[in-house]
Amino acid sequence: MSRPIVLIPARMAATRLPGKPLADIHGTPMIVHVLKRAKEADLGPVVVATDSVEIAEVIRNAGGEAVMTRSDHTTGSDRILEAVERYDPDQRFGVIVNVQGDLPTIDPRLPRMAANLLGDPDVDIGTLAAEIVREEEKTAPHVVKAIGTPIDPSGRRLRALYFTRVTAPSGPGPLLHHIGLYAYRRQALQRFCALPPAPLEMRERLEQLRALENGMRIDIAVVDTVPLGIDTPEDLIRARELLAG
Repeated sequence: MSRPIVLIPARMAATRLPGKPLADIHGTPMIVHVLKRAKEADLGPVVVATDSVEIAEVIRNAGGEAVMTRSDHTTGSDRILEAVERYDPDQRFGVIVNVQGDLPTIDPRLPRMAANLLGDPDVDIGTLAAEIVREEEKTAPHVVKAIGTPIDPSGRRLRALYFTRVTAPSGPGPLLHHIGLYAYRRQALQRFCALPPAPLEMRERLEQLRALENGMRIDIAVVDTVPLGIDTPEDLIRARELLAG
């Protein structure tokens, strides 16, 4: 597998929790917690991609690296592509792992599990999912369901067929909660960002469908837990409880 680099997109303009990358969790900004977890994955350099001078200064003061990007990106994928091309114009790194900047409690093993999926040369993008155990999440539109076909005897690795906000597939069996952490081959990320939005992507409001609609292969590693994403003040309280130790 080509050398990996971890990119963390972070911006201040979150609608439900403005300024959340700098939200305080036990005296440390949330984005610094994410930086620490990503470094613990021990994949390669970890770089925060941001359009905020304030976020960049916080990261650098914490001993991390930050790359300034344009402020008009509509997706995190576009932001990390700009960041990696600025940081690594000589293309030393061939795998880009995108860890969202609002996952302060993420298990450091998860980025590595996504990157390991690219050990198969036919895979363009690796991502993660976990079995849904709470009944209310099975019908919740904000919980994206991953649908795939098993490609190993354990059933813990799938080839993605679709992603959706509805309850699917039907019939008996587990439902999978998609975790928005991705590992891209660099060429796949470049191709993905160059493609126009696709019909199902726009209909479901799920960016990853653009890849599937254009024949790109996404594999999924099934993991045990979904990391807590911080979108609301209540999520922030929960993160503080989880990180109290």
